[in-house]
Amino acid sequence: MRPPPRPRTSQRPSRPAAGAGSAGSPARPRPEKGKGSATSQPSGRPGSARSPGRSLERSTGSAASAGSAASPSDAGAGAPGRVSSAMADRLAERSAMRRHRSWRVVVALVLVLALLGGAGWVAGWSDLLALERSEVSVSGEGTTVDADAVREVVEASAGTPLLRIDSGAMRREILGLRGVKDVSVERSWPQGMDVVLTSREPVAAVPDGGRYVLVDAEGVHVGSRQKAPRRLPVVSVPLDDESVGSLQAALAVVAALPTHLAREVEQVSAQTQDDVETVLRDGVSVRWGGAGSLPLKVEVVQTLREVAKDAGVIDVSSPELPVTR
Repeated sequence: MRPPPRPRTSQRPSRPAAGAGSAGSPARPRPEKGKGSATSQPSGRPGSARSPGRSLERSTGSAASAGSAASPSDAGAGAPGRVSSAMADRLAERSAMRRHRSWRVVVALVLVLALLGGAGWVAGWSDLLALERSEVSVSGEGTTVDADAVREVVEASAGTPLLRIDSGAMRREILGLRGVKDVSVERSWPQGMDVVLTSREPVAAVPDGGRYVLVDAEGVHVGSRQKAPRRLPVVSVPLDDESVGSLQAALAVVAALPTHLAREVEQVSAQTQDDVETVLRDGVSVRWGGAGSLPLKVEVVQTLREVAKDAGVIDVSSPELPVTR
């Protein structure tokens, strides 16, 4: 086995003295001058004496390359530990963020529920939004509705929160009062109620025994009087089931008259629903026939009142062919 090459030094090694050798190696014989034996090459020339040094350089470079190649392996050996630690930190951070978001959602839901519960209590059970008597408004009672009776129905719910007041039941109760044709009941926040009435206004007085019954355009009784009101015509039609059609036809004619002409009507009669007749205050009799084509009939009567001022009878039962005499 060849021994490893000796390291190369910057200075040239001195040649050992003749006859002298190192302690561990035999002395090399010095060749004699003049003899034909081969002489050794001088040390300064390149030769086999430098081959060990070159081998040393190559081996040293190989070792350095091997060392540098081994370094990434050594560095990589510790990488799995560092990656695992970083991944664990990242997962822990994400888990903490998820828990934080979950708590935020829970807190937000609790706050929303608390606000809704508080608002519901204030609106439905506290006195802050309860009905006050001074905040009740009643309008549109006309001449036949008892406004005090309507107000009494509404004020029965005083002290109750507006949200819990049954406006539908209140409306039905008001409709049951005399003279009320229609009604609108609305909450007026925060503590009031607005009641708007549509009253049944009488359009005629019907004799009934010793009194006069006031009826509206639909034949509904809205009151009674001992004497017939001067502003209302008297409809001479019996108040029984057999005369319902005649009464409705007579009332339809009266309701279709313009204000200035209705004031001139003194009496209305109807033997049947197709035989309605009115007597004006100046004595002129107008025969209307049935309740059909009333707008045209009214227009014809107004024209004939101006054209035939001396006519005592105006017949517009056929408005296309009116008759006067």
